[in-house]
This record gives sequence, C-alpha cells and structure tokens, in this order.
Amino acid sequence: VQLQASGGGLVQAGGSLRLSCAASGRPISRYTMGWFRQAPGKEREFVAAMSWTGGSTYYADHVKGRFTISRDNAKNTVYLQMNSLKPEDTAVYYCATGGRSISYSDYEGYDYWGQGTLVTVSS
Repeated sequence: VQLQASGGGLVQAGGSLRLSCAASGRPISRYTMGWFRQAPGKEREFVAAMSWTGGSTYYADHVKGRFTISRDNAKNTVYLQMNSLKPEDTAVYYCATGGRSISYSDYEGYDYWGQGTLVTVSS
C-alpha cells in the first residue's frame, strides 16, 4: 500500500489549498482515510477523517467549518480542501489509511501513511 500526498505550498493567511492523497494497493472505498498534521516541535494531531462508507466525516475542532475531506473512488484519491487558512495551520500534512472500525482521531489506528506535504501559511 502506498499513499502519495501532494498539494502543499506557501499561501497567505485567508487563502486556500487543496491537498490530494493518491492511494495504490488498497481501495479507499473500503477503508478509513484520514489526514493528520505535525507542526515543528509539536506532536502529530488529527485533522479530518472519512469513514470507509464515505457517509461520515470527522473533523478536529480547530478546522471544523474551514476544512473539508472528500474522495474520488474512481481515482482512488482523497482530498483535503483547506479554506480560510491561518498561520497556525502551518505543518506537514499526512494522509493515512486504516481499518473500518478504528478510532478516527487516533493515529495509532492507521496502518499506512503517506510521506507528508508541507503547508506554510504566512501572516
């Protein structure tokens, strides 16, 4: 299983970015997909997740209303649309995949991870 994250970059506060996570070796339509992030000097934290059915989405409080997770089963790709970005959103963003019954916000439940993509939000 491989996850390839892309779409990071430098953006001004208030701007938007869309991250992509292309999966191979595992159909995303059958597994939980999640996004986490890690800022310098901080622990990895949960950002968003989608259930394997695609019918449920979950967000950390600090991104709720600004970020949206979605997927394209045909492309086997998961997205994270990030709007109204803030400097505190600066981090390396990771996509991950896990089983159907994992705890969505617990990174230990995910068994495969992408390499991360850097998002930098300037003030």
